[in-house]
Amino acid sequence: MAAITVNVLLEMKKKGEKITCLTAYDYSFAALLDKADTDIILVGDSLGMVIQGRETTLGVSLQEAVYHTECVSKGAKNALILADMPFGTFQSCPEAAFDNAVVLLADGGANMVKIEGGSVMSDTVSFLVSRGIPVCGHLGLTPQSVNQLGGYYAQGTDDVSAEKILNDAVCLADAGISLLILESMPARLAELITRKIDVPTIGIGAGPATDGQVLVLYDLLGIYPNGSPSFSKNFLQENETVLDAIIGFNNAVKKGLFPSKAHFT
Repeated sequence: MAAITVNVLLEMKKKGEKITCLTAYDYSFAALLDKADTDIILVGDSLGMVIQGRETTLGVSLQEAVYHTECVSKGAKNALILADMPFGTFQSCPEAAFDNAVVLLADGGANMVKIEGGSVMSDTVSFLVSRGIPVCGHLGLTPQSVNQLGGYYAQGTDDVSAEKILNDAVCLADAGISLLILESMPARLAELITRKIDVPTIGIGAGPATDGQVLVLYDLLGIYPNGSPSFSKNFLQENETVLDAIIGFNNAVKKGLFPSKAHFT
């Protein structure tokens, strides 16, 4: 597989080729994901829960994010490496977001950074993009806002909130994001956003119509002890090895078999 870049992802969207994305936090798993031709490896702040045992993602530091991103970058040679910007590293002002994003790219080896939030983050996105830093947006259920949201619940389930998410997606696209993650929202809303913007969309609990799918690797393998979300799937149950499970996920996404349309409305 040739190296995945933002331009490759855009061409995949234009051609209707599904994009695969999985989380990884270390060298060994990153090498397996790369061997399985995973398009994007997300060094998510989900590491706070599945690696560190925290109840939320909020306690992950920039230093920890850089460390895990560096480990992943050593194992992945072709996948695009997407690094989460931890809580508090990008919200205060564009300049602070730039300084912290630089560390993730220069020291961690990331190819792109991910920030949560809608139109309120558009100035920050523009600031980063104009200075050479590719940005992935994240709408819907945004785990860093768990206290404001009141828990891990689906978003955009009524007309008012759905319209806000759609408008946020357009604002972020206009600001220059290269990728957009849509989490825990009605499939019809995710499909509308995917058709509305030119930016590739990656869904998680958002139905089958997005341009790609992402799962937390520990959910895919069924090894997270606190339980996995209903939209996830344990691919290790039907495969003999971890590598085969990862390949199984990638193939299912590419063929449009995961997620199943029956589970979304």
